[in-house]
Amino acid sequence: MTQSVGVIGLGAMGRPMAEYLVDAGVPTSVLDVDADVRQQVVERGAKPARTLTEIADNDVILVVVPSDEDVRTVCLGEDGLLSAPRDGSVIVISASVTPETCEDIAKAGAPHGVSVLDAALTGGVRGAESGEINLLVGGDEAVLDRIRPSLEPWTKAVHHLGPLGSGQVGKTVNNLCHWIQISGVHEAMLLGRRLGVAPSKLREALLDSPAASRTLAEIDHMRFTWWKKDIDNARKMAEPLGYRMPLTDLAYDLMPGITPDRINTLLIQDLDPDAERE
Repeated sequence: MTQSVGVIGLGAMGRPMAEYLVDAGVPTSVLDVDADVRQQVVERGAKPARTLTEIADNDVILVVVPSDEDVRTVCLGEDGLLSAPRDGSVIVISASVTPETCEDIAKAGAPHGVSVLDAALTGGVRGAESGEINLLVGGDEAVLDRIRPSLEPWTKAVHHLGPLGSGQVGKTVNNLCHWIQISGVHEAMLLGRRLGVAPSKLREALLDSPAASRTLAEIDHMRFTWWKKDIDNARKMAEPLGYRMPLTDLAYDLMPGITPDRINTLLIQDLDPDAERE
């Protein structure tokens, strides 16, 4: 039996996820604060939802909103998903939030027969647009196996990492690797440029070396949108452990000065982005 899916949040990630579900013939309901965006997905074949309680009447509900506060409002608010729960449904939290947020929603859903998985998205906007999201999942593995048909149209890989919250841990680790790498690539390429070697040539050479990475290959296509939120979440998770993260702290200090324009100037134009200020 085909599962019905509700998608809440039709931004850069949620919209292509919904479109791949529609294209695969999955009954899909959509809700977004932007009525025009929702209408565009509806015209593709999705069913419009006017309220969260309408979305709650699906087998699987994908929550693709930006923050902990947004996820809590969507799930736990007065007119949220759990105000009209459907027994047997599964809420999939596909946002970068803390494990505590996931746990609170799971506790609220359990008495109503609602299961919760945290399923963090990696692969970025390009991964979403190509239907090749890498999904990092925490929660009951049997529940994950049950809803896999609803994940397959928009993912390339689904990894079960452990109990609820593990997906968020995986995403946080992924994010730290990402932002620290960006800081390192920027610093190293700027050194090469100042020593007289074009960064574009350096990058081409390094992509055939042990320094090769997806970050190095795609850095000039990245938006650098969520670095502060990602690092703040990591710090919140590390603080109770007393775990120091000096490289993370350094990336936090460096990232404000690493912009897409700066990377383009350095890697594509082969110019020193600081030259005019020196």
